[in-house]
Amino acid sequence: MSKSVGKFTLAAVFVIVFAALSGRSNGDGLQIGFYRGKCRFIDVESAVGAVIAAWHRKDPTITAALLRMQFHDCFVNGCDASILLDGSNSEKTAIPNLSVRGYEIIESAKRVLEAMCPRVVSCADIIVMATRDAVSMSGGGRYPVQTGRKDGTVSLASNVNLPAPSISVSDSIKAFAAKGLNANDMVYLLGGHTVGIAHCSLIMDRLYNFNNTGKPDPTMDATLLASLRARCPQNATVDNIANLDQNPMSSLTVDNSYFKQIVMRKGVLQIDQELALDPLSSSTVNAIAKGSGFSAGFAQAMIKLGAVQVLTGAQGEIRRVCNATLSS
Repeated sequence: MSKSVGKFTLAAVFVIVFAALSGRSNGDGLQIGFYRGKCRFIDVESAVGAVIAAWHRKDPTITAALLRMQFHDCFVNGCDASILLDGSNSEKTAIPNLSVRGYEIIESAKRVLEAMCPRVVSCADIIVMATRDAVSMSGGGRYPVQTGRKDGTVSLASNVNLPAPSISVSDSIKAFAAKGLNANDMVYLLGGHTVGIAHCSLIMDRLYNFNNTGKPDPTMDATLLASLRARCPQNATVDNIANLDQNPMSSLTVDNSYFKQIVMRKGVLQIDQELALDPLSSSTVNAIAKGSGFSAGFAQAMIKLGAVQVLTGAQGEIRRVCNATLSS
C-alpha cells in the first residue's frame, strides 16, 4: 500500500466512524468520551493505551488475543467483562474459552486506573479500549470507542454458546443477527482472523477426512493443504498452530489480507473458506479483498459489537479487580 493510500485509509476510519457516532450514543447509554472529567486530570483512554503499548512492544500477538477476548465476552450475555471472572464454573472454564488469553493485560490496565481513580472505570470498558488500541498498534487504524459500560456479576460456563469454526454461513448470520449484528458486520468481524491462529485439532477434518469422505476439503488450495498437512500431521502428539492469514508478511497486521487469502481458497478454518464461497457473503468478501475500506468497515463492526447487551447507569457494578465481583 502506498503512503498516500495508507494516510487516506486511516483518515477515513476516523471520519466515517466518528460521523456515524458523533452527537449521539449507541448501545443503551454508551458515549464517546464518557470518562472525560471523571478521573481528575487523568485521560483514561491514554492511560489504557500506555499499558497496551508496553505489552504490544513485547508481544504483538496480543492483538489477536484481545480481539478474541472481546468477541467471546460480548457474544455471551453482552459486553460485561463476565469472561474475566474466576470461578469453578465461570465462563473461563467453558471449552471454547480455555484457550482465551490476555487476562493479565486487562488486570494490568485495571491496576493502573484503580491507583489513579478507584472504582471509576469498568473492566468491560477496559476490554473495549484495550482491543481498540491493540488493533491500532497493529495497523488497523484508530477508531473512537464508546464507553460507559458496567461490569456484570454473573459468569457461567453454561451460558457460553459461541459459533463453531465449522458453522455454515447461513447459521453464522443467524447467530450474529441474534446479537443485533447484520451479515456485513459478521463478515468484517470475522476479518479479525487476519491476526488470528488456529490449533491443528480444529482443522484436522478439513485436511484428512472432510465430511467423513476420507479425503481433504476439495475447496482448499493444494499448496495450502500441503503446508498445513506438514504442520498438522495425523496422529501428532502436539496440537500445533497455524496462522489464519497465510500471508507471512501480514499475519500480525490488521488489514484485508485475510480476505485476499480466502478468495484464493486459502481459508484455514471452514467458516473462513465458506465466507468466500457462499453467495450470502462472497460479494462482500470480494469487495473487501479488492478495496481499501477494510479499516473503516472493521471499526464500525467492532463498535457495534462493543454495544451488544451492555449494562449502563444503575445496572451492573464497577469492580475493584477484574477477576472478582464486589461481593466475592
